[in-house]
Amino acid sequence: MQRPSWDQYFMDITSLVATRSSCLRRQVGALLVKDRNILATGYNGVPSGITHCEAVGCLRERLKVPSGERHELCRGLHAEQNAIIQAAKHGTNIDGATLYCTTMPCIICTKMIINAGITTVIYGEGYADDLAREMIAESGITIHHFNPDDGEHTA
Repeated sequence: MQRPSWDQYFMDITSLVATRSSCLRRQVGALLVKDRNILATGYNGVPSGITHCEAVGCLRERLKVPSGERHELCRGLHAEQNAIIQAAKHGTNIDGATLYCTTMPCIICTKMIINAGITTVIYGEGYADDLAREMIAESGITIHHFNPDDGEHTA
């Protein structure tokens, strides 16, 4: 039996985490890892104790907001935000961590990633946010697209 690479292992877990998402448009999972240890997970959805969008409807759909725009017009938090919040809530130091995420982070998450001291981002799907790409490149954070065909990330 072939063991998965570390990247494949962590990306597989992000996909499982994404299944907890309550978002009607896109299910995203995120994982913060340091020294091959999982520090925190996050998925996209409404804050704790708030009615899920499946019960009240999707504000972004109702307003016809395109993907990658007007992030503030949403009841939910992004997976990356929730992972960072969970680490903070439980007193977990994520400085120097790697973020594994099913989707390339948006600009709001990118700014949080930069200030949280996350040094590497490995993502699955792309995302339509040129400013996020520009700011990650300028920040010096290492970013890789994960290639599921070979189980590793690519530059």
